[in-house]
Amino acid sequence: MLKRIFTVFVLPLLLLFSPPATGWSNSRKNSSSQGQTGTLQKMIVENGNVTMQLDLNGLNGSSSSLVARPVTLQFAAAASSFLPILIFNDLLRGLEPGSIPLIPLEESSAFVQAAAGRSGAGYSSLPGPLRASVKRLTLEKLPSGQGSDLAVRDSNTGFTFFNIEGHQYNYDAGAQSLTITGGRLLLSRQFANAIGVPSDAGSAVGTISIGAVMRPIQITQIANGRTTSAVMPPMASSAGTNTPTLVPGPDVIVGEIEDVSQLDQQAVNGQVGLAIGTDSCNNGDQPIDWFASPSNDHPVVPQNLYRMSGGTDNTERFEQIGQSWMKHTFEALEEFVCGTCNTNNCATGTHLCPGCSDPYVSGLNGDQNQIGSRAWINPFTGAFPAGNDQNGEPIVDDHTGHNHNPVSHRILVETSDLIPAQNPGAMYFGEAAYIAPYEYVWCQSHPGECNMFNNFSYRKFSVSGGPTVFSFSPVSSTVRMEPAIQEWAGTGATLSQVEPDPGNDGIWFMGYKVTNPSAGVWHYEYALFNMNLDRAIQSFSVPLGAGVNVSNVGFHAPPQHPGWSNDGTQNNQGYSSTPWTVTQITDSITWNSETFAQNQNANAIRWGTLYNFRFDADQPPQAANATVAFFKTGSPMMVAIQAPAAGATPTPTPTATPRPTPTPRSQPTARPRPTPAPRP
Repeated sequence: MLKRIFTVFVLPLLLLFSPPATGWSNSRKNSSSQGQTGTLQKMIVENGNVTMQLDLNGLNGSSSSLVARPVTLQFAAAASSFLPILIFNDLLRGLEPGSIPLIPLEESSAFVQAAAGRSGAGYSSLPGPLRASVKRLTLEKLPSGQGSDLAVRDSNTGFTFFNIEGHQYNYDAGAQSLTITGGRLLLSRQFANAIGVPSDAGSAVGTISIGAVMRPIQITQIANGRTTSAVMPPMASSAGTNTPTLVPGPDVIVGEIEDVSQLDQQAVNGQVGLAIGTDSCNNGDQPIDWFASPSNDHPVVPQNLYRMSGGTDNTERFEQIGQSWMKHTFEALEEFVCGTCNTNNCATGTHLCPGCSDPYVSGLNGDQNQIGSRAWINPFTGAFPAGNDQNGEPIVDDHTGHNHNPVSHRILVETSDLIPAQNPGAMYFGEAAYIAPYEYVWCQSHPGECNMFNNFSYRKFSVSGGPTVFSFSPVSSTVRMEPAIQEWAGTGATLSQVEPDPGNDGIWFMGYKVTNPSAGVWHYEYALFNMNLDRAIQSFSVPLGAGVNVSNVGFHAPPQHPGWSNDGTQNNQGYSSTPWTVTQITDSITWNSETFAQNQNANAIRWGTLYNFRFDADQPPQAANATVAFFKTGSPMMVAIQAPAAGATPTPTPTATPRPTPTPRSQPTARPRPTPAPRP
């Protein structure tokens, strides 16, 4: 069992004492790689601007070089872009892989203008592929060994337009600003092929310059090559991110989604196995228990993958395309990803101390011998069985009696859901959570300090490769303390959260979006995400007005894992993947799985999963109430949606009134903690 034992400062120190890679204009070579003393800052982009000069003739296949009448593309750098740079004693020492999303300036502000008095060229001056992607471009710092240091790509698809070479970096310590000048834009092979000039791949077709104001996210003091202290200034909110602060009580969150990786680089029966690297953070002022198995007093880490696609702008639907088992944590390393790490009066290793972070790389979160089935846990209380079984292994992650293949227990995803050519323009989101039983225990004795509802975080990625081996590139920063479905809400979907039994069970989210793809046709898209509701969801019913004609009825759920010995499901058979039955009558359309009485392993919407329901109708939307029934326990309830329903707008049932997200949670009342038991 190997955990990443290097702290977050080891990588910067290795880079610090390594030769710089490209064009540092204010760095000087050290005479010794030992005994460095000073201040190391890790910084990201606060704001900035990017200018590209392109020769349209060159892009259209002309052999002429960049000379007369270039087209100028001007962008703003997205605020808080995660393009990390390393500054040691006010000198630039290196860049780490990251990206800057590029926001086009308005055409009225000369977004696209031709030089020499020719203005108003507009998007029409650009070749088709670039014109289609101009509003979602990103500047990426590539990992070493990629051939180029920087590239300009489509943030959704990962399509590379330009590689960049010949650029110079300059850092002004007084202004805390970074400039990149003299960069030559080289036509990528992908772009050259797309516009019909494959022989021009690698040709210089323009220049690029960047100016950015930077801000520190981590400040490390080093003496004689050793870290003596480190602090992290509070991270500003972006894209709906909640800024972590030390709240009362223990509060484990996902501070960073590091990466999404395909492990073993093989497909099995049309599926691949993925894992997500995570950094946990204690966002609270109390330590969190982190005792290794066979103790049941430690967090677990489920991981999910989502895709947003469909419609004219690829935001019509938001689907979960993969889910993993859950990693059992076993040791806290007390690092500094989310802020100042306070280990005073805290038992390090067996506890994650206030403000501290702990890394689990994707290879560790995807270690098949160290992850256990989700079926064992109550996601609201975090309770799962303790102790060893007859094989001497922890009950919840015993892998005796079965053999793993390259996809076993990892985020199980169909290759067809990832192949770029089959998913043009799709956007992907990696999501992870830390479910900590100690948060619930603390809540029982401190009812005003319950922190079980902010455990999920997510990050946007692009996908490349295929048909069986895929690469994932981050195109945004981690959005902390929110589930990935919040991204859909930013595209015009309506999202609400529902708490059927406050204080006794968790919450689920109702999302929906209605579009009008053609005259007289409305597409209704519904997404139900169960975040930490133990009772699960068994049916979903949408009312229909009289005379409504429905077509293209659909259902989508992520793949379920097969049954394994000791996996916590009934008879170790695994959860069913049977699609839900759909029933349409005069005034409603209903989807349902088997009931708990019929099959305890039925394909219900269990915690950490999202299911989709959809249809087309010939009537526009009106306010209505959907009916949701639960799998294990609890009466059906109603929740507000839009549907092709006639008549007056219904009044939502009080028990189903959704609350905007994110909101402060109502606190459970104190009660005895239930005895942990294997989950059916």
